[in-house]
Amino acid sequence: MTAINSPNDASAKETGRYTLQNLSRAIDVLDILAANAGGLSVSDVARAADCSKSTAFAILQTLEERNLASSSGDRFQRRYKLGLGLARLGQLAVDSVSVLEAAMPHLEQLTAITRLSARVATLSKGTAVVLGQVDGPHSIRFDLNMGGRERLHCTGIGKAILSQFTDQEIVDLADQTGLPAVTAKTITSTEGLLANLALVRKRGFAVDDEEDAVGILCVGAAIYDHTGNCTGGVSVTGLKAGFTSDRVMSVGAAVTAAAQGISRRLGAQL
Repeated sequence: MTAINSPNDASAKETGRYTLQNLSRAIDVLDILAANAGGLSVSDVARAADCSKSTAFAILQTLEERNLASSSGDRFQRRYKLGLGLARLGQLAVDSVSVLEAAMPHLEQLTAITRLSARVATLSKGTAVVLGQVDGPHSIRFDLNMGGRERLHCTGIGKAILSQFTDQEIVDLADQTGLPAVTAKTITSTEGLLANLALVRKRGFAVDDEEDAVGILCVGAAIYDHTGNCTGGVSVTGLKAGFTSDRVMSVGAAVTAAAQGISRRLGAQL
């Protein structure tokens, strides 16, 4: 008997008022095939999908006709795998979602939770370019440099992105661009930056503690695309006077959750 891997998506069995059972089961079959790259027989699929062999066969045949599944082998040796038609649909889905589109609902939610201004930036030519922002519910409005380029070494969003580089890539970038001081608290040595980024990787978010502007604290986390590569970051900005160490940790958790939500929207498998 073939050992069958179960798909990770626990929601596959959930049904709603408008759920089409046959379509739902076909999607279950795709998830099952995705979790078993070596291929499965009709019997394997039927057992994993908890349906009859005739139902499993009909689903597999329909998927194969639409190039969403493929098969090889004869009769009892036939094995089914995912079809290349899914690659085309997947690429179209990825192409249809921009970073800003994916981020805005999460920025709004992040601002509602933290009551801080939130923004999203993408990585471009060794800098962070701000794409969008949501202002916090207060009278102070921060100039978040919309569309401008920001250095990576002294901002929360920049350090979150930079933490995804290798140490050698960070050293090379520092050699190319320098680590200029913006405030008295800006990290200006490669050794200090590497140590700070090691902490960022450990806790999952970056903190700009008056490193880019006096009296301002930012917390940022990296976002990833469907390839698993870092494509940018998300951050919140507020007056340092409102941040205790506990507040920094709670805000960091909220920013990290928002970054994960954006990454999933962009197709990242986290």
